[in-house]
Amino acid sequence: MEITREDFGNKGQFVIRKDNQEIGKMTYSWSGEDKFIIDHTEVNDNHEGNGYGKQMVMEAVKFARENNVKILPLCPFAKHIFDKNRDLEDVRF
Repeated sequence: MEITREDFGNKGQFVIRKDNQEIGKMTYSWSGEDKFIIDHTEVNDNHEGNGYGKQMVMEAVKFARENNVKILPLCPFAKHIFDKNRDLEDVRF
């Protein structure tokens, strides 16, 4: 399992791969230099329910902590993860 971050300037995504095949992605948009907005999370149908979406959110949290940026979780899935985990409040905008 591998999660990579791909940044395209104003937008980007975290992609999760298993056996070199993409099984999900979470997209984001930068809002200034110190904040990004998670706008969509998806996992391929045959991989749903295995925690891959949460793993991508947690990878985004790790990135935010390492780079001193905040996250605005507008995606309903990401917002749900943030709402259930108070220990993520340090990166929430």
